[in-house]
Amino acid sequence: MTVTISRLYNSRSEAQAAVRDLEAAGVSHGDISILVSNADNAYDEKTNSYPDRDLDGTDDRAEGAAAGGGIGAAAGGTVGLLTGLGLMAIPGVGPVVAAGWLVATLAGAAAGGATGSIIGALTQQGGLSSEEAEVYAEGLRRGGAVVSARVKDEDGARLQAVMDRSAVVVADRAEAYRKTGWTSYSPAAKPYSADEVTKERSLYR
Repeated sequence: MTVTISRLYNSRSEAQAAVRDLEAAGVSHGDISILVSNADNAYDEKTNSYPDRDLDGTDDRAEGAAAGGGIGAAAGGTVGLLTGLGLMAIPGVGPVVAAGWLVATLAGAAAGGATGSIIGALTQQGGLSSEEAEVYAEGLRRGGAVVSARVKDEDGARLQAVMDRSAVVVADRAEAYRKTGWTSYSPAAKPYSADEVTKERSLYR
């Protein structure tokens, strides 16, 4: 029997670290999904990749040329998952870079015109309650990332601890959002701009 564990992260780097930790703990990248806000335009749709995949502030294509090709080993175990990345627009959230098994659920819901596709995907496939899914969707809208992993039931507690290392405390984040006037997910919400995302992320460093 398998269970699904999902966690919200403040940034792509923290989500990627969680993916690396999961793979190091024995979870196949085929059982991991990642959703990352692209409000900061970090993802290059033309090359279908993150030019700065190792997050050192330098375009990896330039680094690869200087080093004789290839990207640095700092990308770690996330390379397998990141090769399946694609960009999609989620109503009420904005542009999201996604990879893994959860993408099919999101894409199918979007094709069917389901306005609550992100909530449906996170509750039906992501193992979240509807209340949690609302906060996760808002977290994505504000520049965050979501990692979901399908794991064996007996490994659930151990892998929850792995994912919790840098994850957002959802109850605390929901309270912070409500203080700004937020009440719930809306497919009509305006996506955050790059400047707004930068400001939002600075609140939680």
